[in-house]
Amino acid sequence: MITLTQHFTLQEFIYSNTARILGINNAPTPIIIGNLRRLARFDELVRLELGGVGMTISSGYRCPALNRAVGGAHNSSHLTGLANDFIAPAFGTPMAICRKLDQSYLQFDQLIYERTGSAVWVHLSIAAEDTKPRRQVLTIDRQGTRVGLWS
Repeated sequence: MITLTQHFTLQEFIYSNTARILGINNAPTPIIIGNLRRLARFDELVRLELGGVGMTISSGYRCPALNRAVGGAHNSSHLTGLANDFIAPAFGTPMAICRKLDQSYLQFDQLIYERTGSAVWVHLSIAAEDTKPRRQVLTIDRQGTRVGLWS
């Protein structure tokens, strides 16, 4: 098991049940591992902002085949290891997490409250190295509709 930071492992960021079922090799390149290490360090700051509670990552890095299989955007930050989807039940709902992070000092690229049916999660991405974070906040349903801020 490869440890990226105190609370996050590489396996958490690359595991995919869909990849396992479909036989997709979701192994990241060394450059993507570097991005995942940056993302894990950022997630440590997120944990602190959320009072130190644990985060469950449901999706991190996605190779192109996996991204297509799950219906990800063609330009998804998951493809470069700069995004993850997560929940933190001990803190509260994904909406509560989004509100807290939106009010924080954290310089994320995108913070998205995502939902599909009754499933909800937080999508968080960081900017590529040497790129200014947009600090964009959105609500998106999985059909691709942008519903606006915290709708």
